Amino acid sequence: MTDFQKYIQRYLDQIPSGDWLAELKKSGEKTTGIYSNLTEEQSNFAYADGKWTLKELLLHLSDTERVFQYRILAFARGDKNNLPGFDENEYADHSFANERSLASLLEEYQLVRKSSQILLETLHPSALHYTGVANGNTVSVETIGKLIVGHNYHHLNIMEERYLSKLGWM
Repeated sequence: MTDFQKYIQRYLDQIPSGDWLAELKKSGEKTTGIYSNLTEEQSNFAYADGKWTLKELLLHLSDTERVFQYRILAFARGDKNNLPGFDENEYADHSFANERSLASLLEEYQLVRKSSQILLETLHPSALHYTGVANGNTVSVETIGKLIVGHNYHHLNIMEERYLSKLGWM
């Protein structure tokens, strides 16, 4: 197994059922539920120095999902260009998430997720098997869709283990 396959697998293993499209909706609802119950003060919490705040984490989910959406669209439409990778820490450093309200970040997340749902649900079934190259690795449209889900669950687990427990939620 290549390093890229191992990287992908750690996210795919987070998906709790075989119906990844249903899990796309469920993970979005769970994320929305958690963030809807945070106060503005709690959303500025980071579990350790140098770690993202809950606001930065939420915007990271939106940013990553947007990158994955573009890859899905490009590969589903037959684009053969090698799409670039992205540095999640650079994105976070330039996001100014902590200067925004929790409500605005949550609205953005919900809209990005709705857009992903529409994109994935309306693709022709054959397009799920199309592949392209992103960050030097060949990946299918379906796998990228699953990565959106697994990535979200990965961060939900981190939120529960490292953030919410320290805020007295767990």
